[in-house]
Amino acid sequence: MDLSKIRPAYGSNKKGKRVGRGQGSGKGGTSTRGHKGAKSRSGYSAKIGFEGGQMPLQRRVPKFGFKNINRVEYKAINLETLEAIAKEKGLKEIGLQQLCEAGFVNGKQLVKILAKGEITQAIVVTANAFSKAAEAAITAAGGSINKI
Repeated sequence: MDLSKIRPAYGSNKKGKRVGRGQGSGKGGTSTRGHKGAKSRSGYSAKIGFEGGQMPLQRRVPKFGFKNINRVEYKAINLETLEAIAKEKGLKEIGLQQLCEAGFVNGKQLVKILAKGEITQAIVVTANAFSKAAEAAITAAGGSINKI
């Protein structure tokens, strides 16, 4: 077999219809575009969201809200997660590096420790922010916190 002799199966490739090539072709005259109007003209393309002159959806629906450009987005990590990591790996200190290795955050995210669950062992926790309840729970268990 020679690669230069490979051809598509008979009937699998069809020729496109040639419009506007005279009345005898059956596709002359209006070239299958109907009569008059913008859609029959060359170069026509409807604007995105155009609804035939009806007020388009993006203009009918009211605008609301705003995005605060100064918002600081934190990845929430709970005390129960810290407890699980500390028991599993036998750690006394948990920081962003350990959370990253455990797959809870990536290197760019800011971390906030929240108070869901409970902590039983003394752990030194390093993070960007702490809730008041989480801070109290960590210190009550004999641990300490470091804010970055």
